[in-house]
Amino acid sequence: MAEKPDLKAVKDSLERAGDIVALSDSSTDSLPPQFYQRFIVHGIRVDHIDPGRVVCSLKVPPRLLNTGNFMHGGATASLVDVIGSAAIYAAGYRTSGVSLEISISYLDAAYVGEEIEIEAKVLRVGKAIGVVSVELRKKSGKIIAHARHVKYLAVSSKL
Repeated sequence: MAEKPDLKAVKDSLERAGDIVALSDSSTDSLPPQFYQRFIVHGIRVDHIDPGRVVCSLKVPPRLLNTGNFMHGGATASLVDVIGSAAIYAAGYRTSGVSLEISISYLDAAYVGEEIEIEAKVLRVGKAIGVVSVELRKKSGKIIAHARHVKYLAVSSKL
């Protein structure tokens, strides 16, 4: 049987985690637009690009680690979103739309300083929906995460 949850401890833990960054509310509000995306992709190198396919590499930086000292699952999800969207642009679409679904299987860990490769391939783009497969792997070829990214491609108005 589960113990009675200590909700205050959970609340305090989440709020204190934000304090580690040592930014005041006013300084976080003044961060530049798209700061989060730049925070995640800083250091990305595009190694290969074809229509509907993008291959990038990244040396895992300390800023993307979790408390277990390996790449945070949220950072992985953000890379899936950004690189998956880039594959849709590379397929010739003027919009990458908005995410409807991101499904990720986490299969291994990536550690600080480790070189990883991110490959995104468009599986299908229809009138309103795009589907991309994204794989993160070590340079050895070992898969870190495999994802499917589904996006709604905004349909322009006929007005």
